[in-house]
Amino acid sequence: MPFTSTEAEARYAALVEAAGSAVVGLDFDGTLAPIVDDPDQAHIHPDAPEVLMDLSAVVRAVAVITGRPARKVLALGGLDEVGAEIGGTGRELFVFGQYGHERWSSTHRRVVTPRPPQGLSGFLRELPQALRAAEAGDAFVEDKGLAFAVHTRRLEDPAGAYRRLEPVLRDLADRYDLVVEPGRHVIEVRSPGMDKGVVVRTLAQELDAGGFVFAGDDLGDVDAFEAVSELRKEGLPTLLVCSDSDEVSALVSRSDVVVHGPEGVLDLLRQLIRDAQG
Repeated sequence: MPFTSTEAEARYAALVEAAGSAVVGLDFDGTLAPIVDDPDQAHIHPDAPEVLMDLSAVVRAVAVITGRPARKVLALGGLDEVGAEIGGTGRELFVFGQYGHERWSSTHRRVVTPRPPQGLSGFLRELPQALRAAEAGDAFVEDKGLAFAVHTRRLEDPAGAYRRLEPVLRDLADRYDLVVEPGRHVIEVRSPGMDKGVVVRTLAQELDAGGFVFAGDDLGDVDAFEAVSELRKEGLPTLLVCSDSDEVSALVSRSDVVVHGPEGVLDLLRQLIRDAQG
């Protein structure tokens, strides 16, 4: 396993000992599903449902924590069916969508979601002009219900368009009391007050977690990494996993384990399952 240090290897061993009371949090895009040009085609890795079911048997709970709408992730991942299987064993699968604003569990089987933020409609009215001002008028805009995500991946110069867009969208979001969530060739604008770190801390408290693993791949996962690091300082066994890619990752230096994409994440989870089973 590609540990980043001897301390990281020791953290993994401690996490294995605490696996039965641990929570495993997983991002979706780039972690369980490959990054693709069309977000509607980002289906979960074909091996992931089986691995998640096996994982649920050795840990307290599994949580998919994503910026995607919960219903979209349930569909792309077949997670409703996976949740039904896991729920039958007395374990729990959670899906937290839109950075935690939406919540679904294998026990309740319905998505709990708030109203869209007030400023979102005003932001949308001005968005086309902002895109033209940044010379990115053809950027793909994804309506998430509670947020809008502007993707530059399909443009001729994705990185350049991203650099031009980020300050323009940040200024526009500020005017409507919204926050910007940068990602891999995507800039999301959404309501404040919730992030993946809040979800991590909430789950740890609600489930009285005896350990916490989080695997992510990009800037949107930084808050979750920081929350897990805080749990570590409080004495909880933890493991931080970076799903790295050929694109630049913001998480490598923060991680205990660095793997390559969804394949690497699933291999790590398989190893965790084997080690936890003894």
